[in-house]
Amino acid sequence: MTPNTSSPMTSTQAINDPVGGMTPRQIVAELDRYIVGQEQAKRAVAIALRNRWRRKHLPDELRPEVTPKNILMIGPTGVGKTEIARRVAKLVDAPFLKVEATKFTEVGYVGRDVETIVRDLVEVSISLLHGERLEAVRDQARLAAVQRLADLLVEQRQRQRRSGRQAPDLEAEASQDPELRRRREANIRRRLARQRARMLDLLNSNALEDETVELEIEQEFDAIIPLDIAGGVTPEELQETFSEFLEGLTPRRRSRRVSVREARNILTQQEANRLVDFDTVVEEAIRRAEENGIIFIDEIDKLINPSGDYGPDVSGEGVQRDLLPIVEGSVVMTRYGPVKTDHILFIAAGSFQSVRPSDLIPELQGRFPIRIELDNLSQDDLYAILTQPENAITRQYQALLAAEDVELVFTEDGLREIARLAAEVNGRTEDIGARRLHTIVERVLEDVSFEAPEHRGERVVIDEEYVRQRVGDIAADDDLSKFIL
Repeated sequence: MTPNTSSPMTSTQAINDPVGGMTPRQIVAELDRYIVGQEQAKRAVAIALRNRWRRKHLPDELRPEVTPKNILMIGPTGVGKTEIARRVAKLVDAPFLKVEATKFTEVGYVGRDVETIVRDLVEVSISLLHGERLEAVRDQARLAAVQRLADLLVEQRQRQRRSGRQAPDLEAEASQDPELRRRREANIRRRLARQRARMLDLLNSNALEDETVELEIEQEFDAIIPLDIAGGVTPEELQETFSEFLEGLTPRRRSRRVSVREARNILTQQEANRLVDFDTVVEEAIRRAEENGIIFIDEIDKLINPSGDYGPDVSGEGVQRDLLPIVEGSVVMTRYGPVKTDHILFIAAGSFQSVRPSDLIPELQGRFPIRIELDNLSQDDLYAILTQPENAITRQYQALLAAEDVELVFTEDGLREIARLAAEVNGRTEDIGARRLHTIVERVLEDVSFEAPEHRGERVVIDEEYVRQRVGDIAADDDLSKFIL
């Protein structure tokens, strides 16, 4: 198939679209580096991402009509639902927000509170983009910070010299011959230029890191809007209170003595903030949230009343109805302006053990047309999780103990024993999927982690016998395993 080129992307769009050069197969391959199994779910999110790229190539009149096909993931905890959504968002550098649906059924819930999901996504998007822009100007800001630091140090030393000498006679200086005064000022400028150049050399060679310098720093403030006004307040008192509040919003500056090392970091951050146009960041971040944002709604099945007895007082159904306009596309007002949710990708998830997706209100069901059932993790899957992902828990522990100069080695029979115990405990108690591996591995490595500083240079082998000695009896005892594993 040949792509529709009636409205091709510009080079800027291509640069800002990391997924543009990746096929669905390549996206799945990237997810395979961190997540074991769950091929259907990976394929679904890969297609959703590729459809976003395809939409950018559509004609202008058709592009707004194409909306994301939201995904509903069904499966027990610990099988990779959240990890798939989080990894795919990181892969394409998209604003990502995870929210627990049950949060909105708590006491004090107000229907409009669900809009905070979109507001939080915008905050995440701004933070993400602002961090990128700051990093892009970091080298430029570092150079500017060194220049400012050199000026501050030269000025500080000049003040120290003047404080040790008698104050100059200003009237006598004013009565000097203009030519002499001009030469004297020129000499002072040349001397300061030499001192500044020498100071820059010292700073660039890190020779002054422990010297102290006085900086003016904007003080953080915590502004509290006076929402609760006592009765009987006169207009004049109200105006005075509001004026005090506005004064609290004004950044306050204070002097602080810090080391040159710390001053370098503070000034670099200040210069980076000056170089980045925050208004432009906000505008672009809102566009990113609208076009590329991903919202993961977990535990959506907890919004369903198992008895099916819905009514006006049942908060679960109320939350579903309040979620509906956001998922189907609406405009949410934020502190940065209106945000459209039409093209945000929503991924919902739940275990659906005692209820079914068809128990959701019909309107919300229709907004999640792609439904994926994730597989339970077998013993072989748990073994693969211990060995295959680049961020496998075994590799994490090996790196942690390497910091103590302890070599940690997992044998194949040791890893298979950990996987067997995890599968066995999951089968007898609550099935928490791969999270069971964390509890068992932590238990297995408790002694070596505690005693690592005393065994520098040693090699510790985690084999089947080692695992059984530390976990076997606990896993075999139902009562103990329920409380410990």
